[in-house]
Amino acid sequence: MSDTPRVGLFATCLVDLMRPAVGFATAALLQRAGCTVEVPQAQTCCGQPAFNNGDDTDARSIAKQVIAEFEGFDYVVAPSGSCIGMLREHYPALFADEPEWQARAQALAERCYELTAFLVDVRRYEPAPGDWQASVTYHDSCSGLRELGIKHQPRTLLQSVRGLELLEMQDAEVCCGFGGTFCVKYPEVSVKMASDKLANAERTGAGTLLGGDLGCLLNLAGRAQRLGKPLRVRHVAEVLAGMTDAPAIGEPD
Repeated sequence: MSDTPRVGLFATCLVDLMRPAVGFATAALLQRAGCTVEVPQAQTCCGQPAFNNGDDTDARSIAKQVIAEFEGFDYVVAPSGSCIGMLREHYPALFADEPEWQARAQALAERCYELTAFLVDVRRYEPAPGDWQASVTYHDSCSGLRELGIKHQPRTLLQSVRGLELLEMQDAEVCCGFGGTFCVKYPEVSVKMASDKLANAERTGAGTLLGGDLGCLLNLAGRAQRLGKPLRVRHVAEVLAGMTDAPAIGEPD
């Protein structure tokens, strides 16, 4: 494989619709890591909402589009453990009765990575030291942690940021309550989980909460605003790319 791998950026629905800055930060980091980055224009959802609700027919249809769109790349990278978990862990199983598509899904799955895992585990990327005077705490998203084993990678990269103090919170690995459609089906439970997560983050004394999945971060930023908490919320890619001048998630432009 070339020393300059061709990477397809899977932007994700939430990044595209709610926080495009995360996509730009991801592209910048991949380029700094020596990759050629392309963003296929026909990409849509990964199909996870349909899959999680038992709609395998639509999930397979969406998956086929994603597979076809990203087959030509050396790697597929997304700033989301949740979406990459879908591509890596669930796409092959979706096509158990379609051998040709299962083989294509498996081939794609083997080239898919969450952003921080790709930078650390594949590219061995050592970022140029950045500066950001801030105290932060980190939330481990369920899919990234449990499906992909993402734990040390974002923390390793954050060590390159001068002035950044990482304060680990209690129960960093516990769900924030988002869970895709879980927060719609069980709103009372979801709200309690988000409130507990924010309380743990606050107890660290950190001013900013970071994470690697925008679904979690939107959930927590929204709950923090409703509770009137001053805690700011950002995607880890924005910090690593030095894009922290913009308002935090949920703050007015």
